[in-house]
Amino acid sequence: MPHPPTDLPHRIGVCSWSLRPTGPADLAAKVAQSGLHLVQLALDPIRDDRWSLAETSNTLAAAGVRIASGMMQTKGEDYTSPASIRASGGLRPDATWNDNLAAAEHNARIANALGLNLVTFHAGFLPHEPGPERTKLETRLQTFAEVFAHRGIRLGLETGQETAHTLEVVLGDLNARLPESAHLGVNFDPANMLLYGMGDPVAALKQLAPLVLQVHIKDATAAPSPAAWGTEVPVGQGAVDWPAFLSVLHRERPHINLLIERESGESRLNDISAARTVLMGEPIP
Repeated sequence: MPHPPTDLPHRIGVCSWSLRPTGPADLAAKVAQSGLHLVQLALDPIRDDRWSLAETSNTLAAAGVRIASGMMQTKGEDYTSPASIRASGGLRPDATWNDNLAAAEHNARIANALGLNLVTFHAGFLPHEPGPERTKLETRLQTFAEVFAHRGIRLGLETGQETAHTLEVVLGDLNARLPESAHLGVNFDPANMLLYGMGDPVAALKQLAPLVLQVHIKDATAAPSPAAWGTEVPVGQGAVDWPAFLSVLHRERPHINLLIERESGESRLNDISAARTVLMGEPIP
């Protein structure tokens, strides 16, 4: 693999929820312990008043931590199994749609106050075939995109819950009828492609590259069957071909941010440090 771009260290960060912070000060301290200065910030703790917006902004700024983007979570998600998240995830359930729309409007105001121009989330499983369910989801995604675009913010959809082809087709349809400022993009997560059994991450990145706005750096072993999850593992220990993945990424999307995400395990700071080592093309100690 060619040498990493010279600006890469400034584009590597960490997802706030991976650090399991108790508040803004704890988040700032843990980002510092990780050796990084960039974070993707979960917005919902601010939205539901667990965290203060002003304190979060001021504490991170004082610690020299930049906020790369925001993340919102939809209501009622059940990750017990692929089947449960297929039924409960993202914008698909009718029972949570109004609550999720209200949360989006609130999170858009928070992201705007923080000066962000990107928020990412799981849209929910996009049906592979056209039909009423896909039409419903496209309509809801268009509404979400317009809510955030009203405040100068783009939305990035997490990969993995559908194939790259389905995501490309749906976003193509949506973006054709949205103003450019509201165009939906992709938050590419290679591990999710494996966890959900939705294809090879490198091939998917090549296909979706023009739409990629941000990347989550995460690794996994492949799902053994459609009814079971794959397993998240530290970066470099799973099935992602990192030299091939990073070669495509540096060629096709050389200036986007790479946010390390670790959602399991009890040695997360060590795992985050190891992930940064992989990104920089250095051997893991």
